[in-house]
Order: sequence, then structure tokens, then C-alpha cells
Amino acid sequence: MSGSGAPKPEPADCHDLRVAVVAASWHEQVMDGLLAGARRAFDDHKVEEPVVVRVPGTFELPVAAATLAKGGYDAIVALGVVIRGGTPHFDYVCRAATDGLNRVALDHLTPVGFGVLTCDDEQQALDRAGLEGSHEDKGYEAAAAALATAVALRRASRPY
Repeated sequence: MSGSGAPKPEPADCHDLRVAVVAASWHEQVMDGLLAGARRAFDDHKVEEPVVVRVPGTFELPVAAATLAKGGYDAIVALGVVIRGGTPHFDYVCRAATDGLNRVALDHLTPVGFGVLTCDDEQQALDRAGLEGSHEDKGYEAAAAALATAVALRRASRPY
């Protein structure tokens, strides 16, 4: 299981950042956990009013994230889950979401927290969803990463 070696930064004060979450709707229990984790990260980082946009599935995350980035958000958190099935659909959706969200970040110079779970089965997703009994909280991690990157970029863009 992943998770070892993860950084443990102190939450920064992000009350002045405009932050949005785009979240898929498939696998409701997992998605509820991911969203709750992102909200915990926002609370820890003092994000005041994050916008939450729900889309049907993980495939739709990039277009929603691009729209939000174009709207001037300082950080975006993308949350979704894809569980492997018996067809190549898993590979196509995972690749499209990953490449699309990376393109959003680079094209718009906006941090995008990657909270897309790509799992072999539902138990792996539940173990990463930040629910009671989960081993990891990928919603929290994705939100914290997006916020930390937004803060770092803001600092880097300030003249000395």
C-alpha cells in the first residue's frame, strides 16, 4: 500500500484563495469520503468558501476543471474513482482523466489536486477514501497538495 514517505507539512492559511472542487458521482460511498476529506483539508487550511461542482463521472473531471481554471480559481481539487472491470474502459478513463487534468494544470497554470482513485476493486477504493477504517485519506491529500502548490506558486511569483 502506498502512503509511506508522504510529506507532513503544516497547513498554511489559505483564507484568501479561491478554491474549487470538481467531483465525480459514481461510487457514492467512496466519493462521500473523498469530499469529506477535502473539506477537512479546507478547514485545516482556513479555506472559507470552496465551490463544489459535481459531474457524472471521472471522465468529465477535466472539462469541469478547465472551466473552473478559466474562471480564475487559485486551486482546483479533482476527485473521482475508477474501479477496474473486465474491459479496457478502465484504462481509457484513467488515461483521459490523468492526461486531461494535467493539461488543465499546465494550460491554465493552476494547481490541480489529483484525487482520482484508480483501483482494482471496491475495497482498495474504500481503503483510500478517508472513511472510518480507511488506511488513507486521498481527498484530504489532494486538497492539501493543491493548496500547498498554490501557496508555493504565489510566493515564487513575488519579487524579492
